[in-house]
Amino acid sequence: MGCFLVPAAEAIVTTVVTKIVEKKEAATDNAAPAGAANSEAAAAVKIPFSRKLKWLRNLLWGGVVLLLFEHIWHGEVVPWFPFLTAMSDPEDASAMLREMSTVGVTMAVIVTLVWVGMLIVSSMVEKQASKAPAKI
Repeated sequence: MGCFLVPAAEAIVTTVVTKIVEKKEAATDNAAPAGAANSEAAAAVKIPFSRKLKWLRNLLWGGVVLLLFEHIWHGEVVPWFPFLTAMSDPEDASAMLREMSTVGVTMAVIVTLVWVGMLIVSSMVEKQASKAPAKI
């Protein structure tokens, strides 16, 4: 019913945090001294955290869009107020809140755990790339 709202809330927070981190990284990049060869080589291998946050943001928004489409398809989301059909009946609203707290939270946690797995793999790849000799 409304399980997509939990990942949507996480996606909104992630989008805002991504914008803040991008601004901080841009400010740090502008303040860094130019001409350091080692820092350029390390920067070529290291993936910025803002890009990694974008991975999570894209995973979450993609899931939200698919779930929203599925709920529209089944008639659980409508284009008129209160938008969620479960909100019109108090008994259905409690079932919706229960679904959000179980299914919605579980989906958000699983997507976040998949992202953490992606971070672990990318960290291992970054370490391998930094250890490899530079090709000329």
